[in-house]
Amino acid sequence: MGHSKTTTLLAAALLAGTIAGTAFAQSPDEALAALANQTLSTGPNGESPVSASEVTLSDDELAQIKAMGATAAIVMHYGGDDWSQAQINGLETQFAAMGIEVIATTDAGFSSAKQVSDIETILAQNPDIIVSIPTDPTATATAYRQAAEAGVKLVFMDNVPAGFVAGTDYVSVVSADNYGNGVASAHLMAKALNGEGQIGIVFHAADFFVTRQRYDAFKATIEQSYPDIEIVAEQGIGGPDFTGDADRAASAMMVGNAEIDGIWAVWDVPAEGVIAAARANGRDDLIITTIDLGENVAIDMARGGFIKGLGAQRPFDQGVTEAMLAGYGLLGKDAPAYVALPALPVEKANLLDAWQAVYSTEAPATVSGSMN
Repeated sequence: MGHSKTTTLLAAALLAGTIAGTAFAQSPDEALAALANQTLSTGPNGESPVSASEVTLSDDELAQIKAMGATAAIVMHYGGDDWSQAQINGLETQFAAMGIEVIATTDAGFSSAKQVSDIETILAQNPDIIVSIPTDPTATATAYRQAAEAGVKLVFMDNVPAGFVAGTDYVSVVSADNYGNGVASAHLMAKALNGEGQIGIVFHAADFFVTRQRYDAFKATIEQSYPDIEIVAEQGIGGPDFTGDADRAASAMMVGNAEIDGIWAVWDVPAEGVIAAARANGRDDLIITTIDLGENVAIDMARGGFIKGLGAQRPFDQGVTEAMLAGYGLLGKDAPAYVALPALPVEKANLLDAWQAVYSTEAPATVSGSMN
């Protein structure tokens, strides 16, 4: 990671540590409640966050956009999880309301080469808008540069290509408070452990800004706020089989650390691998926290299983916000460089309400029917 990103994360760590440290003198629950009024993340280039509630389009602006007959493409890094589908659903819903036709949606499978090919194929269709999340900020930069130079309005999720400047090369970037969600998942781990024990960390072994924020936040919060919780093992996973990689990493942690009490996974798909490892190793008492409210981890939480808590993003609302910012681009309207949505701590007690907040729909029967 570049120096500016590292500096940004260190500053955020100090802020989160101050908040978390003060809250620990109270309780993890009070620390979690404080997150509702905080946005701890900064943008990929250190930008201060602007609330998504400040992104608006007037009726007259919507009418202007509808009259353009614009087209858009959605270029995903990976489509195999509930977060990605919720982003796409939010984008499609808002684009439809704006009279913008979505002409392509692609899934790069976490391959930068595939994503470059996807962008090149889409550019041949002359879209007015591309909304995307880069698999690798450096390897994909040239392809995104071609799009920008062709006049395509670019809006990014979570991260931006290397060397890109907001307001010049792209409209804006929208993200969850990933640092805040890392802090939330640490407090939830501490709550489930009653403030003491041994834990392991399964992190994302890639130059991926938002997953690095999660890891840094979780680790800093545990180390600064919970001195009786010891991190005894860490293992990175690179994918694309994130479930299998996490299964193997977690199994090694449990074999090498017989007294381990909990394991944190960087998002829900690796967490599924940690669950599988716990079952295979006869560790029904293992505590797992993670980030992202996927269906499988929600079912496990509803059943009172391994997942005791997680920090959730709001991907549907992120998608809606990204589409609206694309409208800013079409209108030539000044846009904030970085827009963030707050972290959402989730436990079994608020699981069904959280699902509604995250996906703008009721929890499926597989989740609600698993509540006991």
